Amino acid sequence: MSRKPKKGYFVKGQFVAEGSELDLELKRELKGDTEISKTDLKRESTELQKLGESLLTLRSDLMAGLALPDKLVDALAEAKRITNFEGKRRQMQYVGKLMRQLDEEIVQSIREALREQDQGSAREIQILHAAEQWRARLIADDDAVAQWINTFPATDSQQLRALVRQARKDAPAFDQAAISQGLAPRQSRAFRELFQLIRTQLSETQPNGDGDE
Repeated sequence: MSRKPKKGYFVKGQFVAEGSELDLELKRELKGDTEISKTDLKRESTELQKLGESLLTLRSDLMAGLALPDKLVDALAEAKRITNFEGKRRQMQYVGKLMRQLDEEIVQSIREALREQDQGSAREIQILHAAEQWRARLIADDDAVAQWINTFPATDSQQLRALVRQARKDAPAFDQAAISQGLAPRQSRAFRELFQLIRTQLSETQPNGDGDE
């Protein structure tokens, strides 16, 4: 008695019988690949939409370095002008559509520009914190003045000492006035100029904005 041939198909030269474990496994993999593909496309679309939104906050100098299509530049400019919530939402959807048409090279340049802006902002915050710490130390301790000059020899030491002396002299009077009025003390000119001197020096000589050690 002849046996009925099995139904199936060949994959890379191997016969796969319908209903077999291998058949079911291949079908699961095929279905999984399709689902992953849809998920990836949705994720990519969402990312590009967010990138488009981030372009609204990108500094003008960084924006100028991007080879964006005129349509996208105009769409972003229009989005900035729109104040109506629903109108802005629709405009950003249009921006997202234009973003999805960009070459990967341009998309990557946008990511890099946004990263550069974020890193610059983080570095500036570090410098501001370090400058505040240094100013407090310089006003409170003569040893800190010597340490600063040793760490940053390019500083005009005469100007630094003069600002520190004046800031120390001004501080008590302003503190007393503030206490009597229940207000925060007003910063003296020397206090502000000392901060600017420290901040400038840290920006020029400390790549990471860390100069308090």
